[in-house]
Parts: sequence; C-alpha cells; structure tokens
Amino acid sequence: MPVSISKRRPKTSKKTETEKPEATLKDPRTGCNSICSVFSSSILYRVPLTILFLFFIYLWSTSTTVISGNVVHICISSRKLNDLYCLTAGTQPGLHVPASNFTNPVSENVIKSEEEKSVVVLGEGGERDSASFTVVGASPNVIKNETSTGERGSGLDQDSKPFNEKNLDSFLVDWDSETGEERYRYINSKDEDEETALKAVDKYLKIQRSWLSTGNNRNEQGSCEGKGIYVYDLPSKFNKDLLGECSDMVPWANFCSYFKNDALGESIESLGKGWFRTHQYSLEPIFHSRVLKHPCRVYDENLAKLFYVPFYGGIDVLRWHFKNVSEDIKDVLAIEVVKWLGSKQSWRKNSGKDHVFVLGKISWDFRRKNKLSWGSSLLEMEEMKNPTKLLIERNPWEVNDIAIPHPTFFHPKTDEDISNWQNKIIMKHRRSLISFAGGARPGNPDSIRSTLIDQCTSSPVQCRFLNCTSGGCDKPESVIELFQDSEFCLQPPGDSPTRKSVFDSLVAGCIPVIFDPYTAYYQYTWHLPEDHRTYSVYINKEELKTKKVNVIEKLMAMSLREREDMRSYIVHELLPGLVYGDPNGKFERFRDGFDITIDSLLRMISKKIVS
Repeated sequence: MPVSISKRRPKTSKKTETEKPEATLKDPRTGCNSICSVFSSSILYRVPLTILFLFFIYLWSTSTTVISGNVVHICISSRKLNDLYCLTAGTQPGLHVPASNFTNPVSENVIKSEEEKSVVVLGEGGERDSASFTVVGASPNVIKNETSTGERGSGLDQDSKPFNEKNLDSFLVDWDSETGEERYRYINSKDEDEETALKAVDKYLKIQRSWLSTGNNRNEQGSCEGKGIYVYDLPSKFNKDLLGECSDMVPWANFCSYFKNDALGESIESLGKGWFRTHQYSLEPIFHSRVLKHPCRVYDENLAKLFYVPFYGGIDVLRWHFKNVSEDIKDVLAIEVVKWLGSKQSWRKNSGKDHVFVLGKISWDFRRKNKLSWGSSLLEMEEMKNPTKLLIERNPWEVNDIAIPHPTFFHPKTDEDISNWQNKIIMKHRRSLISFAGGARPGNPDSIRSTLIDQCTSSPVQCRFLNCTSGGCDKPESVIELFQDSEFCLQPPGDSPTRKSVFDSLVAGCIPVIFDPYTAYYQYTWHLPEDHRTYSVYINKEELKTKKVNVIEKLMAMSLREREDMRSYIVHELLPGLVYGDPNGKFERFRDGFDITIDSLLRMISKKIVS
C-alpha cells in the first residue's frame, strides 16, 4: 500500500549561499606549517559535505515522498504549484475528476455503532488538506507495486512510451492522516448535498468492510459454536410456488429451464465441468439451496445466531414487471411475509437485526415510491430497515444493503474444478486486446455505450464487439469464449450501474474496464478489494462523454507485464470467491462467494448485537 510522508516547507533565510571560510594566512605559499595544512584540508573537505547535507534537508522539507512497493517518487510542492509535481513519475498527479450526475438522497437510517464512530471522511466541500494526505492520480504503471523483473515504476511501458495525461487514471488517491489508509475519490462533489451523500457512501463502505471475514475457517474444530444459522420454513407461496410460474413469468421467455439443477440451469458441456446456463436473477434459489446444507444450520431458534428468510422477493417482482397490475397486487407477498415474521418471537427479540434476506435483483426494484414505477415497496417498509439485505446491486446510502456477486455460469463442485479452470485461463492465449459484449442505449442520453461501440468498431484489430441487441449474447458460450479470448472487457453501466458481465469477465480472466464507481467500487465490499487497480481499469465516464479520452489508446498503452500481473491476481486470488459452488459440492481449500458471504454475515451479527 502506498505510504505518504509530507513535510511543511520551513521559512527560508535571505542568505542563499554558504559563506566561504576566511584564509588564516595572506599568502598560502609562505608560513603554513604542517598543522595548518592538515586543518585547511579538513575544512575544505567538510565544506562540500555540509553544502550537500543542507541541500538534502531543503529538498526533504519542500517535497513529498511517495513510496509504493519498491518504487519511490519525489514530489515537489511550493506556493507556486497548485498540485504536486512528481519528478520520478513525470506527471502532475493532482487530477481534477469531473462530477457525475448524482440525484439519490442520503438515507436517514444510520446505524449507531463503534465502527461508524471511527469513520474518517474528507473535509467539507471536498477540500483536501495538504498536511493530511497526498493526492496521487497517476497510472497504475507508475504507482503499482513491482513484483518481478522489469521496469515498472518509470512511467514507461514495454515499448518505452512515456505516460502523458491521456494515460492517467481518472481518480484521486489520498491517505488518511489518522489511519494511514489509502482511499479513492472518483467523484468531485458539485455542491454541499452531493458532498454529504458521498461522505455517506464512504462511511457505509468502511463499516461494511469492517464486517468482512478473512481466512479459511471451514475446517476449524468447533467453528460452528455460537454461529448457528436458522432457516425459516416459510409457506411455499413465498418461494417454491413462485418458481412454478416460470412459463409465463415474462412475456417473451420461458424461465423453467433456468430453474433446473437447484436453479443453476441446464449444463453447458462445451465449456466443461461445472458450467450451467444460469440466469442472472437466480440468486435467491441458489442461495437457499446452499443455506439448507450449511454445516452450521440449526433447527432450534434458541441456538441461532443468524436467521435466514427464504423469500424470493426478486422473482416475485419479476413476474409483475411487464403486467398491468395495481400496486396492491405487486406488494401482496411483501406485506404478508413481513406480517408473518412479525408474529415470531425470534424476529421481535432484536427487531430483525439478526435476520437476512437474499434478493436477487437490484435494490431499486424493491423501493417503489409511486404508482407509476415498477417493483415492490418491500424495502420501503419500516420493518425492513433493520434486517440485512443481500442484493446483486445495493443502495449505496443504506448500510444494511450489501451487494454480493451476480451468479455467473460457473458453479464448481470441487477444489479440482476450480484449479483446473484457473490453470486453463491463466495459460489461455488471448488474441484480442479489447472486447465489448453489449448493446447501445439510444434512448438514454446519459449512456456512454454508443461512444464505446463507435471507438471499438473503429479499431477492429484491437477491439471486438458482440452486439447483444441482435441476440448475440443469448448463448453463454459466445460471451465466455469472447472474454477468454480478450485482455480487457469493457463494462459500461446498463439499465443500472452494475453488470453481471463484470463477474463473467473476471471468471474468464478478462480485466474489466469500469466507467462508473457505482458499477463495482461502491458495491461489493466483501468480494472485491478496495484497491481497484489490482483487478480493473477505471476510466471516468464523464471524460468519455466529453471526448477527453480514447479507450482503445489508453488500454493499448498498458504494458504486457501489467496485464499479466492483474490477470494473475484475478485468477488466483479473486476468482474462487466470485462464484457460487454447486449445492452438492465440497471445498476444502477454497472459499467460494457463498462461504465468504455467510462467514461475513456471522461476523457482522456478532458486532451488531451484544450477546
């Protein structure tokens, strides 16, 4: 992690030169004995060292030293420079990020906890105190840790091309003066309200990361002690019966095949073992199947630490999306499940704080506030403020909304399944530098997809475009094979900021290119690291809209070595934790996305509720 050490510039003296020592003799050719000669030589020898020492003190006091891994950057600051100028990087890191649209209000539901008290946020109005942290916005090529041979901190790629401002990432990195932790600033607030909202985002991300469970505790003796998971036996109308409506859930598709094999879908033999045609909205039944077989499951409510409510709220919402029904019909099951829980002592004991819902759609689909919008009002109910909600896309201003990965097509059964896939994609020859699987959004003026499509199709040698509008993405094989064949996968926002495609690309070893921090960085606190540079490339969408950046050129400037390092991290460190294993599987070495989620939930409950 980069460390910043800053010193204030001292008051300088008017005297700018070191005075030379006066000669003790008028004529050095006469009258200088051996003692004088030795003394003079000693003085003359020490003067250059003194000057050099004073120079280093001056340089230190007027500069900022940024240490990143094995790379040291000297950044000069003065009253004449508004931003730091890093001599080693050759760039000005104090970049200004254009503000993006921001219209969502901050939730008033704030949990009062010890974690919240320790949160440190930026100053009012986004002002940055130069004495508190250093702003660095240089390319990852400049500040990323060098782990093996090759020059990486010089700001040059393998073709010795210097990094200019077009190659710099559009984010700000700062160091908190109290905690020493590195943070990222993707959006500059336009007004006080937006700054307040951004502070809330940072605060809730910090709290959620404090709940993350690390390490592998699967085989520890007695690991389930005090960690009992109780699964409510809800009436079938809240879950299984909803799956029975698969044939007419949406007008143009039959969902029944997606709900086969514990909702993993039909197998895809061409992709190998563990691959299925999984629908992006199948999270609820997939998670339910895994919880039922969890080793810490208990059947006595009094032994439970965590209460799981198997309500398929996302599938309930989906069946009304394209049907003209009243809001009363849309909310009927949501109201009934809350009423059903209210009759339970286990719910009333902690007001639902130790309960968890898994909702396989985005948060906004459960926050309907008027008659015209779709979705239910489940999460607008007062009773639903305290429980934890696991969603594929969270509301960034709700601390109890926690985002977990979209279901991918890969559901391994054993450690060997994961290892075999890792070995395959790490060795895969990738013929394309960039790919984009998606469709344009001509009706959305805020969309950057058309710009990306234009840039991609204008560079067919470097970029391959798979048009999802014409049905090119209907077959998972086409998408996964494209991602396996590509170095970078473009991941712009779609109907909402998040994309299932981000996780599909990561599982295929393709580095995702993110254009909106709400797509990943403000979402998956338990499954993706805070340092986005380890697994993705960020390009600010506002710069793309204003034609300040060409995505193809930017990605071409990234070195082969950097791509290999990122891919290695994705495949070996992230991949196992991004997939949901087969419900009948068994893992001894790896923790999958489900394991990480459950372990973190138990840690969260132990912090939120005093036993």
